[in-house]
Amino acid sequence: MSQSSAAHVTAAEISRIAGVTRATVSNWRRRHDDFPSPSGGTESSPLYDLEAVQAWLAARGHTTTAGPREEFRTALRLHAQGGAAGGTALLPLVLAASRHAPDDLTTFTELTDDDLAARATADAKALANTVPGSGTIRFTPADGAALRALLRCVRDEGGQAALGVLAERELEDSAASGTYQTPAQLADLAARLLPRSVGRVLDPACGSGTLLEAAARHGATELHGQDTLAVQAQRSAVGLLLETPHAEITVRDGDSLRADAFPGLTVDAVLCNPPYGDRDWGHDELAYDPRWAYGVPARAESELAWIQHALAHLIPGGWAVLILPPATATRASGRRVRAELLRSGAVRAVVALPAGAAPPLHVGLQLWVLQRPEPGGAERKSVLFIDTAGAAEGTAAGSEPGRPAVATRTGSARNPLNWTALSARTLTHWEAFATAPDAFTGEPAVARAVPVVDLLDDLVDLTPARQVRSSRTDIDPAELAARADTGRRELTEAAQSLVRAAGPTGWVAEGSSVKEWRTATASDLARGGALTLLRTVPDPKTPRADGGAASSPATSVLTGTDIASGSAPSGDPAELRAEAAPVIAAGDVLVRAVAGGTGPMARVADERDAGALLGPNVHLLRPDPTRLDPWFLAGFLDSEDNIAGASTGSTVLHVAPGRLRIPLMPLEEQRRYGEAFRHVHTLRAEARKAARLAEETAGLLAGGLTGGALIPPPPRPGSSAADSS
Repeated sequence: MSQSSAAHVTAAEISRIAGVTRATVSNWRRRHDDFPSPSGGTESSPLYDLEAVQAWLAARGHTTTAGPREEFRTALRLHAQGGAAGGTALLPLVLAASRHAPDDLTTFTELTDDDLAARATADAKALANTVPGSGTIRFTPADGAALRALLRCVRDEGGQAALGVLAERELEDSAASGTYQTPAQLADLAARLLPRSVGRVLDPACGSGTLLEAAARHGATELHGQDTLAVQAQRSAVGLLLETPHAEITVRDGDSLRADAFPGLTVDAVLCNPPYGDRDWGHDELAYDPRWAYGVPARAESELAWIQHALAHLIPGGWAVLILPPATATRASGRRVRAELLRSGAVRAVVALPAGAAPPLHVGLQLWVLQRPEPGGAERKSVLFIDTAGAAEGTAAGSEPGRPAVATRTGSARNPLNWTALSARTLTHWEAFATAPDAFTGEPAVARAVPVVDLLDDLVDLTPARQVRSSRTDIDPAELAARADTGRRELTEAAQSLVRAAGPTGWVAEGSSVKEWRTATASDLARGGALTLLRTVPDPKTPRADGGAASSPATSVLTGTDIASGSAPSGDPAELRAEAAPVIAAGDVLVRAVAGGTGPMARVADERDAGALLGPNVHLLRPDPTRLDPWFLAGFLDSEDNIAGASTGSTVLHVAPGRLRIPLMPLEEQRRYGEAFRHVHTLRAEARKAARLAEETAGLLAGGLTGGALIPPPPRPGSSAADSS
């Protein structure tokens, strides 16, 4: 077997390899004279010889607890030191490996470096017509370690896990800016805005392929994608072939505006989340391009170029949904093109999303629904505007879709979005408008159909918030006053519940120093039978024909967002497709698989969660109640230090559940701590409820006062107007 140059690892990587905390590695360095000395790096960030570290760990019986995903991530960093092929070259092999049986992958890992490199080169070449750039890839024996780590990751965790690690590293190494992944929930909403009959779909800025995957889930059978970044085109091709093997897939790299890879192609629908604010999109060389049927976009209006590019690829009557920044609807430089789009009937709806719905998270993006005009088709007299940004506070709280919304700020990590409710509200209005535009009644301050003639003013402003609030005659002052009274009463009750939850008193200090416990990892407890670790893992090799989850009476899926927001399971079982999803039982401990944001990382399943399916980004720890108290377990798993010590990755932090540490103590002592953690959970829940109701009530009162539906209450007898309340 060919030998490569010595590989070096950091102290953090040693902790992941050994399955211990970084503090433990520091202790080893101080207390053990035979611990390997640094062989590189700096004094503040030393590097250690990997083989020497592995030998030292093996001599003391420390076996690795890092999962295949983390081992692959580490192997990629080491691969950059001595590998011949870059990380991008490994992308096609994810697809090739996923087409082999697990036993075959094990056999491949046992090949010599020379034979493995030759095998990998042949597999990549075989995908030349499927994955962009794979036909020119050549591997050498120096790539052996990375190839084996990839094969083990695909074998044990699936192709998507390996694909995610590769794409994460390549995007970090690339110099591209403004590259954002479309959230799966937003991609699903965009796909559901299309008619169910679409078969051919194009995404000219496909990125990782999230929008095309969503289209395939909703019936598309022919998928076309293009992206400027070669790594994104490769990732999209591999991901789509893993997730949608039943579809016809064509992905190309290159600049769609300057070098369209699909000239002459017309499709039923276009889904796209294009680059934003790109002033170098080709304005000068494309000035006379025939795609600009609605006017030449200004240099600052790349988004309007993407809109017209999408319309040019549609069949007459075909649909497009684009995710765009809010400036597209209002910038003065784009008003002439917007006016022509309106006059032609191409703009059907504009939906405002809350800030935080998609990167860049500080901007409230918009969904533009467009339709290519049909010669002799029906006249389109109005445009639908939906403002979910203003309605999101009620949506996140699970309010009724039919109630007028409160205009408040939301959608941040502080208040995670309830995508199920937001999508339902949007689709309800869209379907009603699409079915009968002239009869659409809308929802005050949320959804309104505006005549095209009213939009063709000097500004041609298509901002939903401006359009849905442009008429105050739809507001019923009596109903608004009644809602304000109801909101104030509910807020008072919530505040009283919060005060009760703040007790009891009697918390005492441990002493002059903090208490220390002997701990064990979740993996150790699982091996000892004290708990069971479960997770929903996709299996792309066995797709279901109906696109649904395994047969189960469950009607919902518990997601990581549900844990963070404290809401009931809100996911759709149909989205699990071929995944083997465990059914949640009361007493299970649920942990978010991705760290970050705010809100709890763990919770104990109650009757509300029982029977739901486990979401793909949630870990389930099922404790033996005779040995582990679930509230005790959840409380310590939710610790910030515990989560940090078990998280791996750089851009996205994935929680390795087996590395979470739990103190070892008698069951009775566990129950005492468990009861305290239960109290903390209740306090947090009541605080979130009171804060939500306070925001809703304040927004309702402010909106009523400024909108003219409410007037200030009269001063109390004996008080001045200044101090009345």
